[in-house]
Formats: sequence, C-alpha cells, structure tokens
Amino acid sequence: MTAEQRVWLITGTSSGLGKCLVASALGRGDLVIATVRRREDFSLTDVDTSRLHVLVLDVTEPEDDVRRKLDDAWNVWGRIDVLVNNAGYVSQCLVEEGGLSAATAQFNVNFFGVLKVTNAVLPHMRSRKSGLIVFIGSRAVWQADISTAAFYIASKAAIHTFSETLASEVGQFGIRVLLAVPGSFRTSQDKQTYTQNTHVVEYDGFREQILTSMEEYWRHGAKGDPKKAMEALMDVVRSEGNAEGREVPPLLPLGSATYTQAKLHCERLSDNVSKWEAIGKDLDCD
Repeated sequence: MTAEQRVWLITGTSSGLGKCLVASALGRGDLVIATVRRREDFSLTDVDTSRLHVLVLDVTEPEDDVRRKLDDAWNVWGRIDVLVNNAGYVSQCLVEEGGLSAATAQFNVNFFGVLKVTNAVLPHMRSRKSGLIVFIGSRAVWQADISTAAFYIASKAAIHTFSETLASEVGQFGIRVLLAVPGSFRTSQDKQTYTQNTHVVEYDGFREQILTSMEEYWRHGAKGDPKKAMEALMDVVRSEGNAEGREVPPLLPLGSATYTQAKLHCERLSDNVSKWEAIGKDLDCD
C-alpha cells in the first residue's frame, strides 16, 4: 500500500450504488473489502480486482458474528480508512397492511444492521485515531408523504439523525462522519415487491394506483446515474476533482432530485415556523 491508497469497507455491494462504489474505488487505485449476503451475487467486469476482498456478511446476523467477521476484515490489510454503510433495501407496504413485522424487518437491516457494522469498526478506528464513516441516507426523508414507503423513510430518517449524533461523539478521536443523501438514481428499486401481512379492503384501488405510479416512476422517471453519484462521492472522500482542496462535509446531497426536495423541505419548515411562532414559541416557565 502507498500513502495515497485508502482501504474501503463497503456493505451491500451486489448491485446499485454499492457495486458502483466498489468499481470507483478500485478504479482510483484503492483497496476494497466488499460485503455481500451471497458470494454468487457479486461480480465485477472491466476492473482490476487484485485489490478486492469479498466478504460474505448479512447485517442481520447476531452482533457477535458481525463483530468477528469485521475484526477479520480489518486484518486483511491492517486497517480500514473508510466505512460505507450502504446495505439496505426498500420495503413497500401501507402502514396498516405491513404492520409491526414489516417495520421490524426494515429496521433490522436499514438501521440496526448499520449500528452493528459501525460499532464493530469503531474500536479499530479509535485505536488509530482516524477514519471516515459514510452513511447512505435518502432524499425521501425530506419528502416523506410517499405512500407505501413509511417504514423505509422512517429507517432512513433514523440514519440521518444517528449520523449527526455519532459525529458529535467520535470527532474527538479523529473520526469523521459523512451522510451522503442520494435521490432518484437508476438502481434496482423498480424490482420492489409489496408486503401485505394484513389485507385492509378499504385501501383497494388506492393501493394499486400507488404501486402502478411507483413502478412507472422507477422505470422511466428516475434520471440519476449511480456511477456518476459514486464518482462524486469518491471525489469528496479523496479530495479530488471538483472537491480538490475541500474538507469532507457532514452532509453531501447527491442528485438533482435531492437538491430539489431539500430546498422544498427548508421552505416548508420556514413557512410553518413563521406561521405558528406566536402560538408555539413563548412557553417557558414564568
């Protein structure tokens, strides 16, 4: 390894953003530990894989198993400079029809899985007093009125706040935290399946309308190129390209849709605060 090379641990790399990020990191000359749930699901072409180590890891495994596997991963090259918590999926269900079991399954991967991976790597980063932890959020957190996506959005909202709190705790050890927020990229979200643990007949018609609309959007409406998104993230982490000479920010919006929704969210929040300030502000004890 050279001083310029970084060692990446990237979760959820069999497809989508994760797979693109692995290719981007290898293309920049870095070393990558890529995690997948099934080894047969992972393949890369047209890229040098001599600096790639593939690790079979399901983030829903018991915490001790996750920690043991990531301890071994650390020893592959003796360090991990960048942890990217990318593993996750999008559950699709109405709140009443998905219920607690659908919500639990979503959080077990998108939040508690992220927590287990992060806590397994943090002791090593603390010992070196350096490291970068990247969380993959979602622009849907700023556009939460998307029917059938409540549990996914809630899990990503948890990641948004978790990343900010974690940054306040680990900064003293030289560890940085970056929340990358992609939106409307052409990944595999058009292959979602609907979860219905309870059939609520009153939603018939509405449910089908929403599912058709969502399928059409992901097939034709999503404009973002995931390869470009991960190249942009790579620039920020490595301080190259348009990010040359700039420090890693705590928040990195990725994609036109994300910037649109972030600005709309700020406008709605500002408008709401202004309208209700006279009622909700001056409530301190006398």
